[in-house]
Amino acid sequence: MAVQQNKKSVARRGNRRAHDFLKNPPTAVEATTGEVHRRHHISPTGFYRGKKVIATKQDE
Repeated sequence: MAVQQNKKSVARRGNRRAHDFLKNPPTAVEATTGEVHRRHHISPTGFYRGKKVIATKQDE
């Protein structure tokens, strides 16, 4: 079983973890409105995969 010889400092641990969140999230283009949104998420106007799934303030 592997056991660390010296404790990693908080700064070194933070520097290593900082690189996990640098990539841009994947985006998709909504078919009906042409909006760009995060994949597998609802677009800002309430569309998901070409269907209106949630009412927004713009609909009122």
